[in-house]
Amino acid sequence: MASKRDYYEVLGVSKNAPADEIKKAYRKLALQFHPDKNPGDSAAEDKFKEAAEAYEVLSTAEKKARYDQFGHAGMGGAASSGFGNAEDIFEHFGSIFEDIFGFSGGGRRGKSAGGNRVRKGSDLRYDLKVSFKESCLGLEKKIEIPRRSTCTSCEGSGAAKGTKPTNCGTCRGHGQVAVQQGFFSYATTCPDCKGAGKRIEKPCGECNGGGFQSKNSNITVKIPAGVDSGMRLRVSNEGEPGANGGPSGDLYVFLEVEEHELFKREEFDLVYSLKLGISQAILGTQIKIDCFEEEARNVDIPAGVQPGQRLIVHGAGVQKLDKYGRGKGDLVIEVTVEIPTKISKEAEEHLRAFAEKHGESVKEGSGLFGRIFG
Repeated sequence: MASKRDYYEVLGVSKNAPADEIKKAYRKLALQFHPDKNPGDSAAEDKFKEAAEAYEVLSTAEKKARYDQFGHAGMGGAASSGFGNAEDIFEHFGSIFEDIFGFSGGGRRGKSAGGNRVRKGSDLRYDLKVSFKESCLGLEKKIEIPRRSTCTSCEGSGAAKGTKPTNCGTCRGHGQVAVQQGFFSYATTCPDCKGAGKRIEKPCGECNGGGFQSKNSNITVKIPAGVDSGMRLRVSNEGEPGANGGPSGDLYVFLEVEEHELFKREEFDLVYSLKLGISQAILGTQIKIDCFEEEARNVDIPAGVQPGQRLIVHGAGVQKLDKYGRGKGDLVIEVTVEIPTKISKEAEEHLRAFAEKHGESVKEGSGLFGRIFG
């Protein structure tokens, strides 16, 4: 058995060729050796299949990387060797032929029994604002979204009661017609039914023949604990309904978390700004912080804590989402020390005594008491 040729050699490109050059090279070969242009030529069909196999590998980043490292030996069953004929290639490369040639290449996938193309419904977006506390604890939220739904009168057919759509006589229900151009034949949208594949002689009065109605739908969205602004949740099959029996699209809920007066987020850490008096900072204290748990946490503030210092309480932060690990983040306490703007004469005397004992020089008669009270 003859050994396989190098895929880069088959397409006539270098190993560093960009994706668009690889695609262009494949298009040229596919046009040259296309079976419609070379009827009965087995050698041309072999080259057509060889080019298709090379393109399948070199146009896929993962396969290309494996091929660059190990050659044919590293591909195993990853390459589409073994195409029985050109029709196998058309079926396998449906999206590639649509991209390169502008038509499906003869594949029959994605069609309903009636010949009309099955299409997934459109995705929907909903912007949802939640409170800071709700983002930390999670919740179930009922939302109302406007979306299309299958018409209850005609059950989605678009035809009035007692009637049914009929197949388009031009395309015979396929939604596409064949066009011959030189050696090639390709499919294009039927000009009469605009790709629907059917005709409705008497449209449904409720939906005007569209098969859908617009109405508001109530949906319950489960929001997990730990979400943050900019994240989105996907609710499967809650988008627009599909066409011709296709699946519904998805609903994407984009989240915005409101700011909190005491907390801010650093990933899954809760950051709390704590203001202490001078005596509390010097002597230490104990405070209660509500971290959105069943009970507020008692937190010991050590004596001698410094302004700007961060104190960490492990496991008292926000619940981590599954893909980020287990457990919770931390509670981070940022300390600021408040300097009083006025004090009593007695307090000033104590402070002066304190400063003298610690060898600190202060201004005479210009303290807060003297400045405020004369």
